[in-house]
Amino acid sequence: MKPLEGLVVLDMTRVLAGPFAAMMFADMGAEVIKIERPDGGDDTRAYPPFQAGESAYFMSLNRGKKSVTLNLKHEKGKEILKSLAGKSDILIENFKPGTMEKLGLGYEDLRKVNPRLIYAASSGFGQTGPYSSRPAYDLIIQGMGGMMSVTGPDEHTPTKVGSSVADIFAGLFTTIGVLAAVNSRMKTGRGQLVDVAMLDCMVAVLENAVSRYLVSGEIPHPIGNRHPSISPFTTLATADGAMNVAVGNDEIWRRLCGVLGMEEFERDPRFVDNAGRVANFAALKEILEERTTRNTTEHWLAAFDKVSVPSGPINDIAHVVNDPQVLARKMIVDVIHPVAGAMKIPGVPVKFSDTPAEVESPAPLLGEHTEKVLTSYLGLSAAEFEELKKDGVV
Repeated sequence: MKPLEGLVVLDMTRVLAGPFAAMMFADMGAEVIKIERPDGGDDTRAYPPFQAGESAYFMSLNRGKKSVTLNLKHEKGKEILKSLAGKSDILIENFKPGTMEKLGLGYEDLRKVNPRLIYAASSGFGQTGPYSSRPAYDLIIQGMGGMMSVTGPDEHTPTKVGSSVADIFAGLFTTIGVLAAVNSRMKTGRGQLVDVAMLDCMVAVLENAVSRYLVSGEIPHPIGNRHPSISPFTTLATADGAMNVAVGNDEIWRRLCGVLGMEEFERDPRFVDNAGRVANFAALKEILEERTTRNTTEHWLAAFDKVSVPSGPINDIAHVVNDPQVLARKMIVDVIHPVAGAMKIPGVPVKFSDTPAEVESPAPLLGEHTEKVLTSYLGLSAAEFEELKKDGVV
């Protein structure tokens, strides 16, 4: 048994934030039925790179789901969607606010069909507010949400985080919100609307940048890889590259000095405590790198590990996917796709002791499960299904 086994999720999302949320439900055992346009499906089916003509991007975000094609511009398509919603626990959509309402498929419409339905709407700016109707993508939200203003080498080079974190955080918060609503429904018997905005999520994860401004009035700016409040907590050059060190307290500082043979700096008034090390970071980094550039990254990481100084390499993706810790935790798994064949994709990051989650099946082909879902869930006959195909509904 998996942790979310028994839940049925209608996934009406596309691209990243919504599919990521629905994917987590599939990984944890929910039955996820992905509703797609008959004429091409999810936009990401056309995103490179491809393996045997199938998008790796799409396949990495939609594993474990069933694909049902449905033309929601057709009245019969809308009726089928309503019937499926009536038999589902959760619906997740990430259309621009108002789109589902125009189709007669918004929360107020579907709650009449199924009062227990939990309806999650994930969008750029949410269902309310002056920006609600604007379209948004990850880059836009990283900029508007302040993330780019605190990322990068300096304040003159606005820099996007390498991963699409605005989308990913929205997906995570959508999942958290839906699970909270599931718990609430167990007590009340009622579903509800879960409204998640990418911009809200971006503001929520800015961490010390927001609190620092609200307390001090100081506008944070990018400071590269160092931490604004802890030192040394940064990237240091080595003889053959670079490494990260994180000195979170004075005891670790003393151990670091011992490894680097710079015990005389332990009691230097400039560096004796964290506040001093933060204030004198430039001088401290110069002293540290004079030592660290004398030997290789591998040498220093081994030495730090012996005395429990938090440190690590700066891996490229090839190193990450072959790292023994990553592999031991089954974070790279094998799946067999019916067209793309054997492939590797990221695994499930949450490990359960009693009800393990796992990647159970590959991403579906477009419309692969349409007939099976409509006949088994809605009781359509083979003749009725053929009629829907002829009418362009599926």
